[in-house]
Amino acid sequence: MDECLPPFIRDNSIFMFPFFYFAYRGKKIKEVMDFKKNVYSFSEKDYDIFYNNLDTISRNRATDLNQASLSLILKTIPADTEKLIDIGSGNGYLLKQIKKAYPKIGLSGFDIKDTDTATEYSYIKGNIEALPFEDKSFDVVTCSHVLEHIIDVDKAISELKRITKKTLIIAVPCQRYYYYTLDEHVNFYPFKEKLIHTINIERYDCKKIHGDWLYIGTLS
Repeated sequence: MDECLPPFIRDNSIFMFPFFYFAYRGKKIKEVMDFKKNVYSFSEKDYDIFYNNLDTISRNRATDLNQASLSLILKTIPADTEKLIDIGSGNGYLLKQIKKAYPKIGLSGFDIKDTDTATEYSYIKGNIEALPFEDKSFDVVTCSHVLEHIIDVDKAISELKRITKKTLIIAVPCQRYYYYTLDEHVNFYPFKEKLIHTINIERYDCKKIHGDWLYIGTLS
């Protein structure tokens, strides 16, 4: 739809209303349609409440990662990795796949959601813009389909790099900007150059895999 429709139709509130109604199960439609306008005035508590009470059909998906991106992430993890954290771990899908492939790695999940009862990894709740970890705490840090949601993305990336000892793996959707998107996104990366410039790691690889940009930065 994003590619086929002219912007004046695609980004029209009347045209998009039925899609929002379906995607958000008929709940708080005005709030989610105006998310991009209102989120910049959210307090940390407002942000927490919004995401913990979000009821959308997207939550039915096991993961936002496509299979090719997932496969490359698993292949990219160095064999000598001892500690790995997934920032924005969601339902833990990525961590569970990593556990199957690398059962000896110590795994942690981190997200804004209130609880996570998974047994495959430890879980910490918090804000990506102020990660409660010491510098270089994890050999590998993964962060998939998160940065597009973050207000202070520069601060978030600084925090991701700070806690990474060796490898930082980031996935974001390759997506053009529209005001009415069914995904609570505030950052858009239609071109990889923007992502590369924003992350700013000297040694990196960034490639488009189906609808994702997959960025792999090497810090040591």
